[in-house]
Amino acid sequence: MATNNFKPALIIVDLQEDFCPPNGSLAVTNGRDIIPTVNKLLDLPFVIKIATKDWHPQNHISFASNHVNKTPYVDFTTIINPSNPAETYETRLWPDHCVQGTKGAELIHELDMSKIDKVVEKGQVKEVEMYSAFYDPLEKPRVSDSGLAGVLREKGVTDVYCVGLAFDYCVKCTAVDAAKEGFKTYVVGEGTRAVDPSVWEEVKEELKGKGVEVVNCDGDEVARVGRV
Repeated sequence: MATNNFKPALIIVDLQEDFCPPNGSLAVTNGRDIIPTVNKLLDLPFVIKIATKDWHPQNHISFASNHVNKTPYVDFTTIINPSNPAETYETRLWPDHCVQGTKGAELIHELDMSKIDKVVEKGQVKEVEMYSAFYDPLEKPRVSDSGLAGVLREKGVTDVYCVGLAFDYCVKCTAVDAAKEGFKTYVVGEGTRAVDPSVWEEVKEELKGKGVEVVNCDGDEVARVGRV
């Protein structure tokens, strides 16, 4: 592909206080360690740089506290499509996190917001879990769509680079949906961490099977952005 047909976008997934040590309610181990990589990427000439945020109501279905005798990380619940009860999926329950308007929902202060072009909020429908920055897993009909695919197409984006938290959940789902939408998609390994570090290689293989490459920050794929 000729350089002038290469239009990369950066998606920084859920780099919020509640997902980061030391005080996050759902802190990802070493989550703050990705900040230098993320800010380094923000210095590159991506055609658009997007940060996403979990933006949950207090009564969100993913919170274990909203279910009787359920334990975060351990228990699951069934999501039912509000418009089609025949469509369901299972999802893990979590501690309360990223509640709208709280400190925990804020993007971390170390993130250079002056270089962010757009913030996308997700997970606002209380009945539905939405890991991906694009849309929820329900399709018949879709319940939540952030409009992110349209934003990327409007900018003529060809390639999407994903970083943020967490590799095994929201980053993975965002990258998979980016590839599904037809964008060449990468996850920059140094720019993400997993809730469960033991599944890193498993998730990497899963992503590969869906057309997403996990690349290094000092590799050719990222260097190419610098040559735009």
